[in-house]
Amino acid sequence: MVCNPSWVPARASFPLEQAVYDSETRMLRGFLGGLAAHREPGSEGWLVLSDFAEHLGLRPRAELLAAFDEAGLKVVDRMDVRPHHPRVSDAADPLHAARVAELTSLWRLAVCRPLGRAEVKWAM
Repeated sequence: MVCNPSWVPARASFPLEQAVYDSETRMLRGFLGGLAAHREPGSEGWLVLSDFAEHLGLRPRAELLAAFDEAGLKVVDRMDVRPHHPRVSDAADPLHAARVAELTSLWRLAVCRPLGRAEVKWAM
């Protein structure tokens, strides 16, 4: 399973913003929470996520790692890439510092513990 959730943990004001905003991190938590119950033995879940929200102070890295732990997941590997779009080199952009520091990561996740019956119901 692969998930590329919206990356800003805030509420969208307009339908178009739903591609960027994940209110209360619901999509991300839903994917992580349901991964163990919906995967084949020995398979991985892949999460593609920018750390832009971290650089803006909207979601600390510790919160993401805690969500992995809560879902019973372990990080098998992580591959990072820096953006190459024009805004990265636009020093006049008010978000320039965050854009320069941004990484988009492919998190390879595996289940590290079986979920109990109550957890499986919650995850679905």
